[in-house]
Amino acid sequence: MFGEQVAEVVVNDVPEGAYLLDVREDDEWGAGHAPGAVHIPLRTLGERAGEVPKDQRVYVVCRSGGRSAQATMALNQAGWDAVNVAGGMRAWHQAAFDMASEGESEPTVI
Repeated sequence: MFGEQVAEVVVNDVPEGAYLLDVREDDEWGAGHAPGAVHIPLRTLGERAGEVPKDQRVYVVCRSGGRSAQATMALNQAGWDAVNVAGGMRAWHQAAFDMASEGESEPTVI
């Protein structure tokens, strides 16, 4: 795994309406996520990969980019066209992009 490059894009380059896969844990997702993102925690991605479309580019996000880089590499090796969102949801939040949360609290990144 060392030395392998993972395709990355900055949050500003994620197209509107793109398939955005959030691989964070349930509590992180609940605290705040991108509207329209699909939540499949990294630990369950192996068994749920069939839910991810292969007919379009998949933009993978986590909190800061580490877990999503792992997921991106695994998806690409299995035949998907996946790219890592550099900086993750922290960068998304810093860019002041829309966020949603599960519940009454203001969306945040934990």
